[in-house]
Amino acid sequence: MENNFYVYMLRCSDDTLYTGYCKDIVNRLKMHSSGKASKYTRGRLPVELMYIKKMDTKSEAMKEEIRIKKLPRLKKLKLIEEYNLSIEKNKFF
Repeated sequence: MENNFYVYMLRCSDDTLYTGYCKDIVNRLKMHSSGKASKYTRGRLPVELMYIKKMDTKSEAMKEEIRIKKLPRLKKLKLIEEYNLSIEKNKFF
């Protein structure tokens, strides 16, 4: 079993961004969608996964979550844009 952690960003229905970390990304997204993951997203459903980054340790994931949360919105959007471009580029390889 892998010991990876994930940092992720969600776009909420009110166009705000939510950043978090978890061990099981599939389960965490299910919890967010059902309104059971966080108070913040509960009132802003539906949410959409915009960014995900795999980390080796919980400590790394927590530090990255804090770093992203401190970024201004425009830099978060830039991070999402770069992530989406990397996905598109890797689809062909």
